[in-house]
Amino acid sequence: MSAVELGSVADRVNTTSGPDQISRRLEALPTSGYVWRLVILLSLGGCFEIYDLFFTGYIAPGLARSGLMTTTTQAFFGFSGIGAFVAATFAGLFIGTFCLGFLADRYGRKAVFTWSLLFYSAASVIMACQTTPGGLLLWRFIAGIGIGIEVITIDAYITELVPSWMRGRAFAINQAVMLSAVPIVAALSWWLVPLSPHGIDGWRWVVLIGAAASMIIWVLRLYVPESPLWLARHGRVAEAEKIMRTLEAASGTAASRPAPTATMAPARPPVETGYADLFRPPYASLVVLFMIFNLCQAFGVYGFSNWVPALLVEKGINVTKSLQYSFIIAFAYPLAPLLAATFADRFERKWIICGAAVAISVFGLAFSQLTEPVLLILSGVLVTGANMTLSYAYHAYQTEVFPTSIRARAAGLVYSMSRLSATFSGFIVAFMLKEAGVSGVFGLITAAMVVVIIAIGVWGPEVRGKPLDA
Repeated sequence: MSAVELGSVADRVNTTSGPDQISRRLEALPTSGYVWRLVILLSLGGCFEIYDLFFTGYIAPGLARSGLMTTTTQAFFGFSGIGAFVAATFAGLFIGTFCLGFLADRYGRKAVFTWSLLFYSAASVIMACQTTPGGLLLWRFIAGIGIGIEVITIDAYITELVPSWMRGRAFAINQAVMLSAVPIVAALSWWLVPLSPHGIDGWRWVVLIGAAASMIIWVLRLYVPESPLWLARHGRVAEAEKIMRTLEAASGTAASRPAPTATMAPARPPVETGYADLFRPPYASLVVLFMIFNLCQAFGVYGFSNWVPALLVEKGINVTKSLQYSFIIAFAYPLAPLLAATFADRFERKWIICGAAVAISVFGLAFSQLTEPVLLILSGVLVTGANMTLSYAYHAYQTEVFPTSIRARAAGLVYSMSRLSATFSGFIVAFMLKEAGVSGVFGLITAAMVVVIIAIGVWGPEVRGKPLDA
């Protein structure tokens, strides 16, 4: 082949496989079974992250029963209480998202998706073997670091594999699949936590079962490609082109939807961006907005989900019954995003978030006042449903507003604020529960939701129908 021919081939590759063109081609993709299979495979990997994250609350009665932890403490920062266990989880999550979110931007979505899951699974196994509060908290903190890296990576991964017109549904399905782990961990906790099979505390079995099941990741990773947009941004255009052809072939055509007309930033070679750069234009306003949002939304999501069994016990329900009620409420976790998928792309993301925040406040206050079992469970289901609607919407929202070159790093930075908030929420909720009861806890959650509504409703950007990096 002559030099001229080689040059023309290179030109064609750059024309069709450059970052801007990859983004446009992704945006033009019609729906296909292959794209949905990728979303589901990534979500199945995320199931273990959700399992690991949510057993924090469900094994809490077991930790108290075994004598390792207490429900409340005399001191605000008591390190012998359940609040410290919750705090250790989210302190690790904070480190993972704030300090290590850049790993997915530097080394790729696929590699970090795989190794972070294995990291926190191994840490969870070691945690399950601990016999002292200090050892338990240390290894829970270490496991939390891996979970923090994983959740940001999955969000960036899915954002870059689906076009904007179906991204809301993709995240709703992603959350539904991932959150199917919650009823499983709730059922296992209801069954095992009150017992000690073979002389081993039930809560340890709950942790070990999740870690053992996570080995399926070695199968999942064989079927998931790297993000073509990430590859293109890092100059690996031939690999990006190959993946794009697979995506387009699976859909039956390369462009069955009109190409987006939005003006897009010209592609630039990947540049190392420090955290300080995120607080300068053009990113500063977005970063500050989403940091405030995440500081507050965590009180709604984790102030309830991590404390459901303990809140029920505080209302006078025994441990076994509280775990039974929690198991029923847990079915709302995967069902709510499935219902949300019916409207996920019909409304602007910011208004879905605001509506969910209103619902969390209303149904949460109802939960704090009700005592009749059926109404208590119903209000718990509604709070959970609103929380999960908020969750799927903001996971999509806070990744698609940032450009590909800094997506994981920026999303990790802002999301780390929810981890910081949740770290202290463990102590704050424990304190409010002791001083003001369940009503005080939900008064705190309502105040946080008001800030969410104002911040996102007034300053949140519109993203519906816009291609990535537009």
